[in-house]
Amino acid sequence: MAQQTETGSAAATGAGTTGNRISARIAAVSPSATLAVDAKAKALQAQGESVIGFGAGEPDFPTPEPIVAAAEAACRDPRNHRYTPTAGLPELREAIAVKTARDSGLEVAASQVLVTNGGKQAVANTFAVLCDPGDEVLLPAPYWTTYPESIALAGGVPVVVPTDAATGFRVTVDQLEAARTPRSKILLFVSPSNPTGAVYPREEIEAIGRWAASRGIWVVTDEIYEHLVYGGAVHHSMPVVVPELADTCVVVNGVAKTYAMTGWRVGWMLGPADVITAATNLQSHETSNVANVSQRAALAAVSGDLSAVAMMREAFDRRRVTIHRLLNEIDGIECLLPEGAFYAFPSVTGLYLRPFGGRTCSTSAELAELAIEEAKVAVVPGEAFGSPGYFRMSYALGDDDLVEGVSRLAGLFAG
Repeated sequence: MAQQTETGSAAATGAGTTGNRISARIAAVSPSATLAVDAKAKALQAQGESVIGFGAGEPDFPTPEPIVAAAEAACRDPRNHRYTPTAGLPELREAIAVKTARDSGLEVAASQVLVTNGGKQAVANTFAVLCDPGDEVLLPAPYWTTYPESIALAGGVPVVVPTDAATGFRVTVDQLEAARTPRSKILLFVSPSNPTGAVYPREEIEAIGRWAASRGIWVVTDEIYEHLVYGGAVHHSMPVVVPELADTCVVVNGVAKTYAMTGWRVGWMLGPADVITAATNLQSHETSNVANVSQRAALAAVSGDLSAVAMMREAFDRRRVTIHRLLNEIDGIECLLPEGAFYAFPSVTGLYLRPFGGRTCSTSAELAELAIEEAKVAVVPGEAFGSPGYFRMSYALGDDDLVEGVSRLAGLFAG
């Protein structure tokens, strides 16, 4: 017994000949801040608290019924009870190629499609395939929390290029050129943006794409919010606008946001044949094929029409106008009108050092803690996205909850 205790103690402190219990590479990974906020909100709800959650980036709508029906049928088909090709069901890969041409104008062959376990695996695969140790990835901020972690895990170095509300959270060619070094290999480009809702106009996409092509820099572009644009905003796919990028561009996408399928875990990456082959080889050792039932559901989604997303987009459009108005009515908060995705990204620096219930805050992280503790409203602080001073607030929640949640913040921050 004494020997067991001593061994356990040594292992817990990282002593002994084997070094630390957890590898330095994995120990450096931060948990997903958005998922952590959502988990905290759900834990409080389970305790009987009335919590309004603006943290989770997922539609509040059920997956459309025809997609669910396709999955039910797939469960009973013995073909789906076996391993299938790592790169994805052939018919799904073909359907994704057809859907991509339909929706963005990008023409790819089915062989240029790799089906992944959600968009996150598509992102991780891409950086694992493209990055050698020390390669730099230009990462405009605010950024989705997963990007820098995936880059670092692949041995790459995130080089943050900051933007703010003054520029509409859009990076410029001049900023990118100033951040470029001889080690710069990749630009990560996202439009519509999580967390800001920014959408780049065509001329800015073209300028950035031509800059990348002229500098020999790869572009990884995340298009998962392609259908969620509002008002006069239009989504443009960079490799369509700048065709010369075709051989040095990877597009990541998935069914999660467009079809309210966050839990089904189906994404994909599109790219040059050698990149897709390498990523398929990697995935063959990590996860093999995506669950076949989910793939069959995704096939029904991408092969169908876009009527369901049109309904969801109408609701999101209504909510973005509402949250924008309500947030700007709070003294100390300023919010741009988001043009895409389903996030508002208000500045909260005007609330710093004000007394709220005898307590003052000097960071957006502290304000977010105050919001969950005192108002039972869950938001994600800007620190999680490389941009302190802001909240990310998803408006993919019911209209009544949205109004109630912002009203609680207004009451809290009134002093």
